[in-house]
Amino acid sequence: MFNKKSLFADVTEEHLTFTTPDYSGYNDDDNPENFNPCELGDMETFSKGFLVTIYTLVFILGFLGNGLVVCVLVKHRNQTNMTDMCLFNLAFSDLIFLLTLPFYSHYAMVGNWTFGDFMCRFLSCSHNTGFFSSIFFMVVMTLDRYVVIMYAHKVARYRTTKACFSLIALIWIVSVCVSLPTFIFTKLGNDSETQSCSYSPDSQGWVYYDLFATNILGLLIPILVMVACYSRIIPTLVKMRTAKRHRIVKLIISIMIVFFLFWAPYHISRFLKFLFSEDLLAGGCSMETRIKVSIAVSEAIAFTHCCLNPIIYAFVGQKFMRRAMQLLKKWVPGQVSYTESSFRRSSVVSKSSITSTVIM
Repeated sequence: MFNKKSLFADVTEEHLTFTTPDYSGYNDDDNPENFNPCELGDMETFSKGFLVTIYTLVFILGFLGNGLVVCVLVKHRNQTNMTDMCLFNLAFSDLIFLLTLPFYSHYAMVGNWTFGDFMCRFLSCSHNTGFFSSIFFMVVMTLDRYVVIMYAHKVARYRTTKACFSLIALIWIVSVCVSLPTFIFTKLGNDSETQSCSYSPDSQGWVYYDLFATNILGLLIPILVMVACYSRIIPTLVKMRTAKRHRIVKLIISIMIVFFLFWAPYHISRFLKFLFSEDLLAGGCSMETRIKVSIAVSEAIAFTHCCLNPIIYAFVGQKFMRRAMQLLKKWVPGQVSYTESSFRRSSVVSKSSITSTVIM
């Protein structure tokens, strides 16, 4: 998904085997420190410990949250609607994304790829597929909210199970196609006694493709869709006579802000890295170090977004929360308590098909 390597290679192999700009054209008297390769030993140590810790926490929390979403929706699969099916696939996308992190943690920790060529390609492609499909399902859920609220009567007959499955299949096909170059161009590389797993395309065109895919499809288009749809939805909700309308509006605004704040810094950092690699951004070793630190930190922030997806898109819904509590009560008897009446008293919004769609 990312850079001329897999995202994994961009954040692990890149931080373990540092590359430096060509300083051969610099004059020794003018800039003597630029004659030597950048000393990034501290950065390497930081990256190893930081990445392994973050990958582990994100994997555990994300797996628990998204796993619960999948279990609840599978258990109630006979009562699901289009929103539930998109929510299921969003959680499944996040799980695919998360399941690659243990391999990346091992790579970051030992500095050597030990899982072979096929796993190198397969995990990189799976990582990208999970990322893009997660983004695409969030976009589809936003568009679904929009058409249901703005054109409820006109689109009702088109929101069939068959149409939903067709749309879901299309999203997965597009996600795999967008990620396919990662599988094709990801290769094993030998460096002294270690092996690296990196994305090494044959032409410069794939560099620009990667930049387009991650920044345009992964950030710009989703943000534009959310802003365009929710800017129309919010005024409609404000006019509705429901005690929960302000809560719903705050939730919608939170969805947009959280998505932007969690993903924008990472995409900006990677764009700066691209400019630096193309000699369009000056700064020498200090700039290289700052870019690598920003990528490592912003990527960790971005990854945690998949841990928040279950909270943002599922657990805020009264119907889903009730089902989750029922399931947890069966798994952990006596530890989880709830009353059906308490959900009914707090579920004014759930009585409205339109607002429940917004919450879910």
